Amino acid sequence: MANPTTSSKNYGSSPTEPLKEAAANAADKAKDAAAGFGNKAKEAASAVGEMVGNAASTVGSTVSNTADRVTSATGSGVKHLGETIKDKGPQQGIFGSATRAVADTLQEGGQYLEQEGFSGMIEDVTQLIRRNPMPAILVGIGLGFLIGRTLRS
Repeated sequence: MANPTTSSKNYGSSPTEPLKEAAANAADKAKDAAAGFGNKAKEAASAVGEMVGNAASTVGSTVSNTADRVTSATGSGVKHLGETIKDKGPQQGIFGSATRAVADTLQEGGQYLEQEGFSGMIEDVTQLIRRNPMPAILVGIGLGFLIGRTLRS
């Protein structure tokens, strides 16, 4: 007759061996589950990061397109203002010369804004700063000083 405290496996002299083995198996399964969960979490985080990046790119593109449209519309308005000043302003004498100069400048500026848009302006300013870094730094310092004085008053 078989002894009720022993089974067909040989667990040695300790009656806690089956419990230790079960605990080890449970720990291994928990580690595997945690590793699987960690991988799934990484995949999910990566997917969310990619979606956020795509959304940011779309928003940035939309903002850029909107800024270009607004700048182009502003340029059209400035160009029209220059035409109006040229048509309605004085035509003779010193005031006529000044009116034509202001109107021509407004028309040229409006045409530039209309053609280049906001992104073209940013590109041109970037190129200007690259060609002239020291004056750009000095202008930045001067503007910062003026803004600081204005806000402090």
